[in-house]
Amino acid sequence: MKSTRLLIITFKNRISNEEIPLFRGAIINNFGNSISELFHNHQNEKLRYAYPLIQYKRINGNAAILGIDEGADVLEQLTVCNNFICQLGCRRVKMEINSVKSEQIFISLSDNPQRYCIQKWLPLNSENYQKYLKVEELAERIEMLNKILIGNILSFTKGINIHIHSPLTCKLTKLEDSIPVSYKGVELKSFNAEFQANIILPDFIGLGKSSSINNGTINHIK
Repeated sequence: MKSTRLLIITFKNRISNEEIPLFRGAIINNFGNSISELFHNHQNEKLRYAYPLIQYKRINGNAAILGIDEGADVLEQLTVCNNFICQLGCRRVKMEINSVKSEQIFISLSDNPQRYCIQKWLPLNSENYQKYLKVEELAERIEMLNKILIGNILSFTKGINIHIHSPLTCKLTKLEDSIPVSYKGVELKSFNAEFQANIILPDFIGLGKSSSINNGTINHIK
């Protein structure tokens, strides 16, 4: 199985969750057209319907950008621009790179269940959100979310050209109360949760909707 390259640029600048879409927009304005379309996940002025290979993050309160495979190669070009200006709403910020971390990881099925937490996960679309609301039993709701999470993981692996041939198992082990959010004008639910899966995944990748702007970010539970 091929290795997957990840590159994370962490900045010295603090950022709020609400500013992450603005941070993404500012990076796109500065570099999206001159360096790569992967910064905005569009291709030939149309939405690129594939897993986002560049994702905008908030790590320990600081602005960060994650690049995966081709996205990591593209993001590396940003490391030479140590200081640049971003307009974050009313804030004009001089961005300063704090650290650059590059690693290779083998994403593969595991004999031992791997434990993860997932933050700000948006598993539901407008259609299955209505189905979710009609399900009264908690166990049935969790089973529905388990299946969606498996689909989210497979979307990630497919997006980086890794194909899982054996059964992928996934089980939510902790599910906090949902938080209502508006997604493209539609009221949905955001979840913080913990899960086990028989697959080794890298930290900080996003799963589910809006994964490019810090939604559905996962980390190993050690």
